[in-house]
Amino acid sequence: MALSKAQLKNRIISEMQAQGATATGEHSWVNRMAEAIANAVVDEVQSNAEVPVTGGSSAGNYKVK
Repeated sequence: MALSKAQLKNRIISEMQAQGATATGEHSWVNRMAEAIANAVVDEVQSNAEVPVTGGSSAGNYKVK
């Protein structure tokens, strides 16, 4: 499964709303903050994460996409 910035953003918004944050209104930073966090997390994982496959014909290390 590929990582999705949009799905992570929506999950972060939902979690923030569950904690009492308001995602609407001209002064709300919830959407912008959630997008920044989601982008940073997905970019970091895709840049650095590897999955080791230890057996079979596909043995080796593979980057996370």
